[in-house]
Amino acid sequence: MNPQASIDELRDRAEALRRQVRDFHDNIMPADLRGKAHRHQVLDKDDYVRWMRLLDQQGWAVAHWPREHGGLGWSPLERFAFEDELARLGCPWVIPFGVKYVGPVIYAFGSEAQKARFLPGIKSTDEFWAQGYSEPGAGSDLAGLRTTALRDGDHYVVNGQKVWTTYAQWADWLFCLVRTDRDDKPQSGISFLLIDMKSPGVKVVPIRTMDGYAHVNEVWLEDVRVPAGNLVGEEGKGWTYAKFLLKNERTAGAIVGWAWHVLDRLKRHARGTAGADGRPLIGQPLLRQRIGEYELRFLALERTAYQAVAAMCDGSENGGEASLIKIRGTELYQEVMETLVESLGHAGAAFDVRALHEAGLPPLGPDDAGGILKDHFYNRAATIFGGSSEIQRNIVAKAVLGL
Repeated sequence: MNPQASIDELRDRAEALRRQVRDFHDNIMPADLRGKAHRHQVLDKDDYVRWMRLLDQQGWAVAHWPREHGGLGWSPLERFAFEDELARLGCPWVIPFGVKYVGPVIYAFGSEAQKARFLPGIKSTDEFWAQGYSEPGAGSDLAGLRTTALRDGDHYVVNGQKVWTTYAQWADWLFCLVRTDRDDKPQSGISFLLIDMKSPGVKVVPIRTMDGYAHVNEVWLEDVRVPAGNLVGEEGKGWTYAKFLLKNERTAGAIVGWAWHVLDRLKRHARGTAGADGRPLIGQPLLRQRIGEYELRFLALERTAYQAVAAMCDGSENGGEASLIKIRGTELYQEVMETLVESLGHAGAAFDVRALHEAGLPPLGPDDAGGILKDHFYNRAATIFGGSSEIQRNIVAKAVLGL
């Protein structure tokens, strides 16, 4: 089969997968979960566990894993189509910490014992994971982390602090970057540990964000004893494993889908809502101009994303594509969301946190107004988490421009 035919086949499989995702959304996804997601309400741990298990029942939770580890060996194009379609439909996000992040690190670099112990629970979401990377003073610059893990017989003794740790309050396990050698150069002294969150000395402190909810946390580690068998790969090679993980973190599908979803919501709101003059908002020249600009920028983003995914499929990517898409996608998402909030009028000024947890409260504006505001507040951080825009620009400068 020639390369063009193989790409065509992948595109056909990706489009078929999109149709399957739409059918799942319309006919299989529970109505209560679909309703909460469409209203952008806060989902609790039980909601997310149920969601991930639903995906697993469809064979999708770890479909991007190799077949020998229980996946379907999806191509980058199929993975993009799956994440993109879920985001466009307004579904909950695929909780990445187990299935997208630590799972691939374990099957790529872990021992056979670690694969047998952890991969089944990651696939089934029987164990919930969190990511222990960022620290005070070492967020985007991970090489500056100061959490230490000193060998003591058959254990490592871990001391330090992690911050912005998403869903640590629910986590059973924390995959963690730690410094095992303080004398070596920064990148060479880092190791990758798996830490049981029930271990003595682990303390989780919630951080309340602008949307009135605690998505993220501080995690304090004080003399936490971690079995040496929980070291993934080789001591001092954690930086290599971290870069492998970050490549999985910066996939493009969800970002493009988010941008499409909020732009579609803005257009529906503008067509169905009357302005002060009694005519639909879509008739206002300034708003129409903004929407037109966003449409063009989205089409450019989508085209770039497909080119990047095609490059991943044929092995010609240069390493900067995911960073470029994250920069442009998150910036577009934030700008469109700002315009949507402005178009809500008075409803965009009233934020009732209760509406994020309870259905049926009398809303000011559309019934998803509270959720729109929640997403607006929370995703001010979208240009920071997963690697800040400044860091992404440095990656593009090095990988693409050779600077």
